Amino acid sequence: MVYMYDFIGDIHGFAGKLKELLHRLGYSVKGGVFSHPERKAFFLGDYIDRGPQIEETLQIVRTMTESGNAIALMGNHEYNALCFHYEHKEGGHLRPHNIKNILQHCDTLAQFKGRDEEYKEYLKWFKTLPVYYENENFRAVHACWDDENIRFLDKVLIDNRLNDDLIYRSVEKGTTFHRAIDQTLKGKEMPLPDNITFEDKDGIKRTKIRMKFWIDPRHATYKSISIHPMENLPGKPLDLSQLSTVNYYGEDRKPVFFGHYWFNGMPALQRHNVCCLDYSVAKGGKLVAYRYNGEAKLSDSNFVWV
Repeated sequence: MVYMYDFIGDIHGFAGKLKELLHRLGYSVKGGVFSHPERKAFFLGDYIDRGPQIEETLQIVRTMTESGNAIALMGNHEYNALCFHYEHKEGGHLRPHNIKNILQHCDTLAQFKGRDEEYKEYLKWFKTLPVYYENENFRAVHACWDDENIRFLDKVLIDNRLNDDLIYRSVEKGTTFHRAIDQTLKGKEMPLPDNITFEDKDGIKRTKIRMKFWIDPRHATYKSISIHPMENLPGKPLDLSQLSTVNYYGEDRKPVFFGHYWFNGMPALQRHNVCCLDYSVAKGGKLVAYRYNGEAKLSDSNFVWV
């Protein structure tokens, strides 16, 4: 039987919204697991942190995945949680326990208080999640599909997955591996010109912008390539010397689905083959799905949300 997929964006512990969305998509609970007679869910990562029902979210996604009713990718929050947990050989942890990082993980840690072993089991499960996915019809990734990065990861990862040794290697800054993992799970960034800065959604001062990986940087400006619109971004061409690569996702490619970027407003395609499904459920926005039926050209009419 050929299944069609329902791609679902970042959940961040909002299990109530997830259950509402699954019901709206026609899934029902059988034997304690959500399933659909003709479709599968495809989760794009970021199941933890921020929301009030993190454990229930993990339970829903994990049982659907292990029963064959869904595919689930690793998001940057699952990767960050692993690095936050793993001790560095020289002391400390792979992801430093500074205030910013502790605050990012505090909701997850608080909700598993007194149940360390249960949380460790979910950390083990995170390592089973592929970093990206591709078949003959589509591609899926948490943040950014870059051919150069994917070709490198194809040679390094084990069935598109990380193990303990690879996690340790992935945090070594300045390496091709670190860049590939960082951009695939967190997106491409570019330094802002003219000492411009801005505050992100969490009030953290930033000196780099997230880039639209589907825009040709050779013909873009800072304003046109930034994921989020900002009034003070200049409309001048990019300084390409600041980029590690000028790769971009062209219009002739198969559809790619991703989350991560905290979009707002009404769900809409970025292009006929580019579909972001993160619409900021953890900031009062929407939990969004795209009902994919094998089409080469995506349609705005296939979005479903709660």
